Amino acid sequence: MRKNIDSVVELTEVKKVFKTGETFLTVLNGLNLTVQRGEIVAIVGASGCGKSTLLNLIGGLDIPTQGRVSIHERSLESYTEEELSNFRNRYIGFIFQFHHLLTEFTALENIMMPYLINNYDTDEAYGRSTHLMGLLDIAEKRDMKPNKLSGGECQRVAIARALVNNPEIILADEPTGNLDEFTAERTKKLLFDIVRKLHHTLIIVSHNRSIVSEADKSYHLNFGILNDLLGRSV
Repeated sequence: MRKNIDSVVELTEVKKVFKTGETFLTVLNGLNLTVQRGEIVAIVGASGCGKSTLLNLIGGLDIPTQGRVSIHERSLESYTEEELSNFRNRYIGFIFQFHHLLTEFTALENIMMPYLINNYDTDEAYGRSTHLMGLLDIAEKRDMKPNKLSGGECQRVAIARALVNNPEIILADEPTGNLDEFTAERTKKLLFDIVRKLHHTLIIVSHNRSIVSEADKSYHLNFGILNDLLGRSV
């Protein structure tokens, strides 16, 4: 059968088991998922159900106990450590619940940092960073340090930082989980809008089901199994 050429991420019968002493904990159990180019995929589930583990596998930060995680039909386990590190830096952007901004740098400098680490042109880094700040409504905050920004503003800086290298895939782990309801909804909308505008692929996980609105696909992760929100196993 011919594969869909727009398939970006594929997980096939993925199982992840952690061992603590003599105890084995199965976090993911035969999970399958296909994400197409440009899709926004939302995955919800209770705290501790394996959402972060799933993103770590897709981002190449961990390997499955069984099964295969592929991006553009290449298994991540086929990369050397150096190749995988370079791949992550170039093609994957991470957004976390806590922004992890560097306190001694301004908002603009924090956003530019990944660009500069990859030895890209400084003028190009400045131009792309300021463009993203404009799209996220934080242009006027460019010279402020994190301690002068609100929680929502810090998270938008973190979103811009994740996008500055123009990664193909964005992995967002509870990106609004540390924000109040109003700020969380606004931040989610800004994230979804900018991802669609720039044609990124977004996989977002949360314990809050409100993230499923406007997503192209929505799933529930429970007992290591991924189900769509109509209750069908995938």
